[in-house]
Amino acid sequence: MATPGIDFPGVGAGLVILRGDGKVLLCRRLKAPEAGFWNIVGGKVDAMEPSSEAARREGQEETGLTIGKVDFLCMTEEIIQADRQHWISLIYITRDFAGEPSLTEPDKLSDIGWFDPHNPPQPLSAFSARAFAHLPK
Repeated sequence: MATPGIDFPGVGAGLVILRGDGKVLLCRRLKAPEAGFWNIVGGKVDAMEPSSEAARREGQEETGLTIGKVDFLCMTEEIIQADRQHWISLIYITRDFAGEPSLTEPDKLSDIGWFDPHNPPQPLSAFSARAFAHLPK
């Protein structure tokens, strides 16, 4: 069976969760692509699933938050040679969420926290760096 991102370009959706104080929620990845990197929440878009819904779903699955309205922020295309993966991702942003984030997928993520997008933790994923470039300064 062919694997998205490896056997052909995968389609992903990411979500910048932005708190009122300007901090963003980041998770540290355990798996490729970019294992060990800090990243916005996100994952692959399922067949027949709108990318905005995929971003909301991934945000809820990875953080335990209830995600409301999401807005389109940007598109990224990442060819990650180190992991031999190719992803096209639609990135969304939300300020509409409820609850306190928790590490709900410890098999995929090792840490979670709020960070200043203008001074993020390192290493930072390429997806996040491109998304942060579209945030208001």
